[in-house]
Amino acid sequence: MQARSDPGCSMPAKGAPMDIPALLEERAQAWRRRDPAALAADYGEDAVVTSPMFPRAEGRAAIEHSFATLFRAFPDWDITFEEPCVTGTRAMQPARVRATHRGDFMGIVGTGRRIEFDCVLILDFQDGMIHRERRIYDFTGMLIQVGVLRGKPAV
Repeated sequence: MQARSDPGCSMPAKGAPMDIPALLEERAQAWRRRDPAALAADYGEDAVVTSPMFPRAEGRAAIEHSFATLFRAFPDWDITFEEPCVTGTRAMQPARVRATHRGDFMGIVGTGRRIEFDCVLILDFQDGMIHRERRIYDFTGMLIQVGVLRGKPAV
């Protein structure tokens, strides 16, 4: 996975304090292993993650807990990342998620239903760590796929 290199989206200059694309590649490996501790280790102690799926997670311990909860509910969680767009200390990374609802999710026991959706992770770095992460995706569409909500067909 290579960072885009157009003028508005480029890799940090050589000798920059951190190589964000390399860190994102390491994180992709941790996502593939579904390793909450390895994923949480990249966040600062006072980091914040916001996501439609879980309440706001503040601090490394809460962030690790959110990953563990995710992987219990969706044990085959598979996220395929596209190349990141890195500008300064911010990275934006599109991805595609595929998973099966097997464990408790929002009070609903595993349904065995498959979900699939696109998302974008926006990560802000500070002192070599993730300081803030925002996850953007169609949460309503995901809830319909799990069976929590029902959608009306378009007329």
